[in-house]
Amino acid sequence: MTGRILIAGVGNIFLGDDGFGVEVVRRLRTERLPENVSVGDFGIKGIHLAYELLDGYETLILIDALPRGEEPGTVFLLRPDVDALPSMPADAHGMEPAAMFAFLRSLGGTIPQTFIVGCEPMETEEAIGLSAPVERAVDEAVDLVRRLLEVSDVAMMEVEVPAPVVPGA
Repeated sequence: MTGRILIAGVGNIFLGDDGFGVEVVRRLRTERLPENVSVGDFGIKGIHLAYELLDGYETLILIDALPRGEEPGTVFLLRPDVDALPSMPADAHGMEPAAMFAFLRSLGGTIPQTFIVGCEPMETEEAIGLSAPVERAVDEAVDLVRRLLEVSDVAMMEVEVPAPVVPGA
């Protein structure tokens, strides 16, 4: 990948496996990454991520725990169709990607090419720490991010393009 790249870990560390993205970026910060790559822990602060994206990134790699009905600890790579996201009111406090992207657009920003490195959570109740299967998935997610950064033609990677998610639907 070329151009400026932002790797953003999101999630709530006080809700068990929801802290997956935060843990992955914590580990990525210990890696030697290309100079064009920035790594950030955005936790539950969608507004901060939107403002960071105003600095002009060509690619966003969002890392998050996403329930999809898979086996807990399953890691996957998604390339959402951000142009097909539904119109919705901007929410400066929400971390839901669609709301964060709507807020970014309301600020006059553009949504970069976006990938989601996701993991199926096991528990998202009040708890600190990841469940065993999600903890084991962290290294797999770090490896997936490394591979993604090394690919010059992202079309060569197997990426699932999901339908847009409408919050509350």
